[in-house]
Amino acid sequence: MAISVKQAGVAKGMAFAMSVCVVTIFSGVYLDPFGFSLISDFHGRTQILALSIILPTLFMFVSVGRMARFRFFSPDEIDGSGLTKGSSDSLVLQSLLQNTLEQFVLALAVYAAWCFLMPVSTLSAVPLCSLLFAIGRILFFKGYKGGAASRAAGFALTFYSSALLFLCLIVHEVWRLVS
Repeated sequence: MAISVKQAGVAKGMAFAMSVCVVTIFSGVYLDPFGFSLISDFHGRTQILALSIILPTLFMFVSVGRMARFRFFSPDEIDGSGLTKGSSDSLVLQSLLQNTLEQFVLALAVYAAWCFLMPVSTLSAVPLCSLLFAIGRILFFKGYKGGAASRAAGFALTFYSSALLFLCLIVHEVWRLVS
């Protein structure tokens, strides 16, 4: 079965993002660029988590704010999507908001689990993934109207950074339980 040009474009964006995520997480885990291995208490872990969720939270605010601004300045849309049919512009903004919310929930859960369960020497991976979240959202927002291939790298940077952290966390915890 041959893949389409769009599928090939998506695959390239996904492969690029996966490579970036693997290198970033590896660097955070094995190089500890922020020196978090010196943290010795619960407060330090919660502080890293709090700092790491700032960027994803910012993109939630941006997404909600863009939708609200659009609706406020559009007489046909001001009543909201539950009471109007929705223009193509509002559908795009709603899609961006929905996807950002989905990614935010995953990132928040994974970041919290990582910060509380993983060794402190690996905690640098979380703020690095937060940065990937932000870069991914920017690329996703900019590329959305260009189609699947244009937004693939942005989506994948956001998703794979959380998914790979989660996979590493699961492997670590299973290993710890059987050891």
